[in-house]
Amino acid sequence: MIDGEKIYLRLIEQSDTEKIVAWRNQLFVRNQFIYREDFTKESHEQWLETMIAVGKAIQFIIHLKANGQAIGSVYLREIDVKNQKAEYGIFIGEEQYLSKGIGTEVAKLMIDYAFGRMQLHKVMLRVLATNKRAIRSYKKAGF
Repeated sequence: MIDGEKIYLRLIEQSDTEKIVAWRNQLFVRNQFIYREDFTKESHEQWLETMIAVGKAIQFIIHLKANGQAIGSVYLREIDVKNQKAEYGIFIGEEQYLSKGIGTEVAKLMIDYAFGRMQLHKVMLRVLATNKRAIRSYKKAGF
């Protein structure tokens, strides 16, 4: 578990699949991803098997400290231990928690995790130029 001020992060579990699929299929989430096809239980389970289980990615569920509610997910993917790099990704799946500073807090926690615990030297991300909210958040976090 990674503990923050307003949130905490816990490692993803198989039982999170239903929540992840529901979040990823909401238009306000889907429209910020490059991959915009319907997200399915099968595609998520494949991600868990081919990326998470083999260490190519690490994924956390974002929870509010105030009430424990799960509100989204954050991950590092394409983890390259030899070259000490990875790609960052996040989504908040509960729309009422957008623009509350949560994404920035999560990004700061994950940057600390990546450079500290994982001893990476480079963390990159991709963002659509139209996603101004995310760009502001990433800049605040140090990207």
